[in-house]
Amino acid sequence: MLGIKSISISKSSAKMRIAGCAARVVALIVVCAICVSIPLLAQELPDTPRAEILASVPIVHALASAAPAGPRTPGEEETKGTATVSGTVLDSNGTVVAGAYVAIESASGKVIFTMTSGLNGEFNFTGLPPGVFKVTVSVPRDGWGTYTSPEFQLHPRDFQLVTGVVVPITSSVSVRVSADPVELAQEQVQIALRQRVFGVFPNFFTSYDPNAPPLQSKQKFHLALRTVVDPVEFANVAGIAGIEHFNGNFHSFGGGVEGYARRYGSAYAGIFTSRILANAVFPSIFHQDPRYFYLGAGSSVRTRTFHAISGPFIARGDNGLAELNYSRILASFTSAAMSNLYYNAEDRGIKLTMINAVVHLGDYAASNLIREFVLERITTKKVPKLASKP
Repeated sequence: MLGIKSISISKSSAKMRIAGCAARVVALIVVCAICVSIPLLAQELPDTPRAEILASVPIVHALASAAPAGPRTPGEEETKGTATVSGTVLDSNGTVVAGAYVAIESASGKVIFTMTSGLNGEFNFTGLPPGVFKVTVSVPRDGWGTYTSPEFQLHPRDFQLVTGVVVPITSSVSVRVSADPVELAQEQVQIALRQRVFGVFPNFFTSYDPNAPPLQSKQKFHLALRTVVDPVEFANVAGIAGIEHFNGNFHSFGGGVEGYARRYGSAYAGIFTSRILANAVFPSIFHQDPRYFYLGAGSSVRTRTFHAISGPFIARGDNGLAELNYSRILASFTSAAMSNLYYNAEDRGIKLTMINAVVHLGDYAASNLIREFVLERITTKKVPKLASKP
């Protein structure tokens, strides 16, 4: 479902495809902006009624601008939350813990806000009202304890740095002195193969573990092949071929059942080629990780957006460092060029190849935005419990 869409297009429909891709990206950005702005505003204004929060969203405000403003509550400005609480989650060894569940609670134990610690274990709560609070931290993995901070008083515009946030590792944790990297990579593959949107659509190439070990070449090919033979992928190609057949794209293929079959075969060949090149062949050659690494709410919206749209050009190397995404760029242009092999001469050309390559890269950036802001909440992630080694 995700990744490069290796679908060649006829010259007569190239402009329509580019416009459609651009419109989809713009619409996605607008929807993400609306969806993300509401919870952010809710965090900034925890004591403000929901109607006022919605009214502050630009699109809602524009629709309601003609309505007369209601009376303001006396002292409303003084009751808005302006305090901030920050800290870093560590384990017993002093190592930062990413992906921990962090909650800020009132003195009575009522949860005010929650978030997930970032890649460097950081958390940051803003827009807090005056009062007495505490921070609780837990790690959603076996063998970890919990942390609860001492209570602290917040006043307007206070900045509270919570230190000593250490989540203990319980005695039930089995620590491996050494680990086989091939085995660790295989565990990551098994986790990925259980990730499906709504339990149906594959989301294999998204990693929700920021510290996931790199995949070996064997695992990259295995994951890529499982993607292209998934039943959902065949259904996806059937829909693409059906649209092309209905619109009369690649008219040299003809009509009827034979024309549809030729469009189906060409569309599947393009998708197969692009998936294997982008997720297995080139990542193995250049030692790069083909997965998208989810940042999550522990990072700012700006950081998450840049992380998503830069995916076609910046990759994580198998050494853990960021580098130019040779794999994705070369796969886009190579698969676009190879599509000329299974389309008729009148539908081929350098210009068409360049257009398809750019569309592939744009599609990948748009898919990353969906991964970052939408799919995490609706993806089933069944992490297998692994037997520890003595």
